Amino acid sequence: MSQWQTVRCWKKALWGVVLAASCGLTGCMANYSGQNLPSPYYLSAQLQYYPPGPQFKLTEEAAAQKANRETQAQQQGPVPTEQ
Repeated sequence: MSQWQTVRCWKKALWGVVLAASCGLTGCMANYSGQNLPSPYYLSAQLQYYPPGPQFKLTEEAAAQKANRETQAQQQGPVPTEQ
């Protein structure tokens, strides 16, 4: 084997090691067949907790609209009925 072939063989081996190391050392989320697989560092990651909120997201707005309808109904007085 010539010196040029030896150098080329070592370069290929070095690139193979670099590629394997870069794939093994990166920690990122991966999506395989619809599954979200965690990074290798998921055990040391900080957890984020979002407490469950109300089912209906606009509760305050609905309460304000109801109060507005009630005050308008009181201001207008009773509804006249036909006899």
